[in-house]
Amino acid sequence: MKKLFLIAIAAAGVMTAQAQQALEAPSFGSNWSIGIEGGGITPLYDGSSFIGDMRGGFGVHIQKQISPAFALGVEGAAYINTSYGESKTAIDNSYVGAYGAVNLFNLFGGYKCDGRFFDMEIQAGAGWGHSYVNGDGDYNYFATKAGLNFNFNVSKHVTLSLRPSVLWNMSDAGVSQTSAAYNKEKSAFQIFAGVTYKFGEGFKCADLKNQGEIDALNARINALRGELDACVAANAAAEAQAAALASELAACQNRKPEVIEKVSNNLQSVRYIFYKIGSSKITADQQPNVEMVASYLKNHKDSKVVIKGYASQDGNLEFNEKLAAARAESVKQALVKKYGIAADRIDAKGEGIGHMFSENDWNRVSICTLED
Repeated sequence: MKKLFLIAIAAAGVMTAQAQQALEAPSFGSNWSIGIEGGGITPLYDGSSFIGDMRGGFGVHIQKQISPAFALGVEGAAYINTSYGESKTAIDNSYVGAYGAVNLFNLFGGYKCDGRFFDMEIQAGAGWGHSYVNGDGDYNYFATKAGLNFNFNVSKHVTLSLRPSVLWNMSDAGVSQTSAAYNKEKSAFQIFAGVTYKFGEGFKCADLKNQGEIDALNARINALRGELDACVAANAAAEAQAAALASELAACQNRKPEVIEKVSNNLQSVRYIFYKIGSSKITADQQPNVEMVASYLKNHKDSKVVIKGYASQDGNLEFNEKLAAARAESVKQALVKKYGIAADRIDAKGEGIGHMFSENDWNRVSICTLED
């Protein structure tokens, strides 16, 4: 009884562990099964022949699967009389009892939602044994049973099993010092093979999903995909721009160096030719300024020069106007005749009396402005 008590405690622990799994709660009518089996039984006492004393038997069981790892059931078996000794009946012994079974695979390996083809159970129980002798010679006894079940689940509802076990006659246990509770002299080895049919859909793995959370996660995933697409597009644009810049850089690196000269319309593009009073002749000391203008025009083929002649306030206005024009024309003629500058690149005209400088003598001048 102590062993049966320990088995019951272990089974209760298994039930608690299995209850924590994510399984849908089955209805009361689910997880029932019924099975029939047949095979042989042989005594284990000293002097018996394991094969020679074996006789046939058959049985039936009804079982309820409480959890994936633990089941309760009732069973009955009858054993065929082959000795024709004490008993004159075809059945000389029978057993009816209750049992508990622990599925080792589900206990240690966890429940598989799609099932297993093979699993193994430990089964233990107790019940009522009866020996058929002749009339008043029949007797009853308390019996215990323990064994293994090797199960082949050929389909969702059908299981083929090989069920070896040992039965003990406990009728005189404790009567004397030599009467042990589990006495080999009052035990028998039984091996049955059978088929079991399971009713209902069995245990189902619970679907613990939260649709709201799933929808939120899907929305987040879609948003991230959108951001990823935008990043991919931006990256492609950046790569295209980088390729264009690289192409421009390569073109610049392969281009021959160019010297670009550009003269802005400032003091650097202006040259002055000064004259003596009442004269339009270019003196020797002013000749370098004319030469600088000619040099620039030769070096810059698209450039032009604007020459404006001026006179000081000395003398009458009419004379000074003619003198201003003559001074501008003198520079033009020097550029054309001495330096070979095309006349259409030169714009020369007199501006009359000049007031640019506070020093009156400085206003006797031709101002040459170079233009690109």
